[in-house]
Parts: sequence; structure tokens; C-alpha cells
Amino acid sequence: MRSTPTAETFPAHTPAASQIFTTVLSQGPLTRLEVARRAGLSAAAVTKAVRPLLADGYLVETADEEARPALGRPATLVRVDGGRALFIGVKATGDELIGVLTDLCCRIRLARRVPLTDRATKAVLAAMTDLVHELLAEAEDFGTPVLGLGVAVSGDVDRTEGVVRYSPFLDWRDVSLAELAAEATGLPVTVENDVRALTVAEQWFGAGVGLSDFAVVTVGAGIGCGLVVHGRVIAGAHGVAGEIGHVTVDPAGPPCRCGNRGCVEAIAGDAAIVRRIRETTGVEVADTAEAVTLAHQGVAGAREAYARAGEAIGRGIATVANLLGPERVIISGEGLAAYDLFAEQIRDTFAAAAFGSAADCDVQTRPLPFEEWARGAAATAIQSFITPDEPRPSR
Repeated sequence: MRSTPTAETFPAHTPAASQIFTTVLSQGPLTRLEVARRAGLSAAAVTKAVRPLLADGYLVETADEEARPALGRPATLVRVDGGRALFIGVKATGDELIGVLTDLCCRIRLARRVPLTDRATKAVLAAMTDLVHELLAEAEDFGTPVLGLGVAVSGDVDRTEGVVRYSPFLDWRDVSLAELAAEATGLPVTVENDVRALTVAEQWFGAGVGLSDFAVVTVGAGIGCGLVVHGRVIAGAHGVAGEIGHVTVDPAGPPCRCGNRGCVEAIAGDAAIVRRIRETTGVEVADTAEAVTLAHQGVAGAREAYARAGEAIGRGIATVANLLGPERVIISGEGLAAYDLFAEQIRDTFAAAAFGSAADCDVQTRPLPFEEWARGAAATAIQSFITPDEPRPSR
């Protein structure tokens, strides 16, 4: 028997309550005093916001036995009850759907993958609906309601309207995905750009926890970038902030699918690297795996293609550092499988192109499977559930 999604609303919709809950979710368990300090709120505001969240079971308080004072009772810690609710996240690639079932703390409970043989909207929606229904059925074993669905798609995504304006790898234009998916699954749906969704997960649970300003740069089929500025994931006035893949680093470089020449993605995207190796070696390279193999074998044209890609990525990252001055840049994506082939070029080019103290930015690599991107989609659904009146990144 298939479970029926449960309509439920978050018990406290004030900005303070959302901020407090998010602080505890990403950095807890914490004492109330520490919650107030990290959220920049008064103790009275914390007490007022926490009360309904405790009453509805979203937060729980437990004694901190490890911090027992010499006299009196131990300190009390506030934490999120992850088992209070479940969420589903789906990451769509050009040939696959990756789905996860998470708890309220965005811990993955189940993960499933299904192939896509047809990228037409109707076919993808049907496959996604089947995947979601499968996860809903399995969620029954947890005895906990599923309260939302997040979908992560590459390209220009309008989260506010739930519309995929343009997705290059699915070849979609102006698809009202949130509305279609909600009708098909019966769940509240949040649709977000896949890199921004991953950035939300990194901000709450990954290498960006506690940082006010950082960036996530993804390398692979495309070159993407998610930005956190003053603690907020930003999309910009037109929803395309962070598109370093389409920053021109070589005006005389190869044409890009966006219509310009010499973009980072036109040099460092997987397809661009494969194409470059074919041109310089005359070898009919089938795919990225074969390209990596040739480079590791020392084939000059293959190694040159990856070195060139590293330089382009390094310039793109330096552009981010010079403009925004992030504390950290996290490099991720499926392209990290070849990271040893262009790591030196990324580091050297970044150091040369970063201005002044921007070169002090902490650049880290963080290999993450697509299940983590799907987890990011679930994180956006949790975010929308917590702050339904503010469902989009800052613009």
C-alpha cells in the first residue's frame, strides 16, 4: 500500500524561529545561550521561538552530561529530532535520476538510482514520479510523514516560480517542474539549480558550516558555482549568480554552447576536454574515462588538455575570490576523478590571478557522489518547509 503524503506546517514561521531552527540544525546540539549567541538574538527571543518547536517535537532538550558543573544540574542542550519528519531529494542528470529519503537532519536513510533513456519532460516526470512513489512506499517502514520533495536540476532554475528556464543537459526550456511534480506526487515541491542545492547542503552540514562567505565550485559535465554571501545562498537578480562556467578566460578560445568563446566550461567541461584530446591526438576518445586513461598513460595531447582545463578553472576561482572574497572555495563534482591531472594548474593559476589577500582563500577539494547532490535537493525542501514565506535564495 502506498503511503499518503501528510500535509503539515512548521509550527513557528517567524524569521527568528527559522533562524534558530537552522542554527540548531546545522550546528547543534547547543545550549540556549549558545543558540542566542550564534543567531545574534536575545535569550528571550530564543526562549519564545523554541517553545512551540519543543511542543511539536521538532526540537528536543537533553542534559549535557559531558559538561556537568561541579555543583547543580548539567547544562541543557537543544537539538533537532531528526526522526520527526522525512523528506525526499532527487538530482536529475542527463541520463539518470538519483533519489534519497532523508530525515529532518538531512541524513540519508535510503538512496535509489534509475536510468533516463528519454530526456523529454513527460518521460523524466514519469520516471521521477515512480522513483518518488517507491521512496514514499519505503518510508512507511519508518512510521514518519514525508513532508516535502526537493528536485535539483542543472541550468537556469527559477526557484520562486518552480520553473526550469533552461537546462542544457536535459534540453528543457520553461518547464513548470514544481507544479507538475506536485500534481504527480502529492507533495510540496521545491525546484532548485543543482549546484545551489549542493551549496545549501554544504552550508548546513558540510565544509561550509559556520562560514559567512564561501563558494562551491563544481567541475564535470559543466562548471558550476554556488555562492554564500553574509550567510545566504544567493541567486542574483536574474537567478544566474555564480555562473563562472561562462566567464570568458580566453577570448580566442573554443566556442561555448552559450554563444561566447573561451568560457571556463568551453575549456574545462568534460565534453570540451574530450574534444580537445581528439583534436590534438587524432584519437577517437569515447568518453571522459578514456580521456583520463590516456592522460595517465602520459599521452601529451591528453595531459595538455587537462592542464589547460586546470588553468581555466583556476582563473574562474580567482574571479570569484577577487569579486567576493570568500573564506573558502570548495571544489567538488564528478570531474574530481581527474583532479590529479590538473590540481597543480588550478593552484598555480589561482595564486597568480588572485588579487592581494584574496589569494589567502582556503581552497579545498571535496569529492561528493550524486547522492550528496540529491541530499542537497532534500535540504532545499527542508528549507522551504522551515521558511515557507521565503522559499528562494537571496537575490
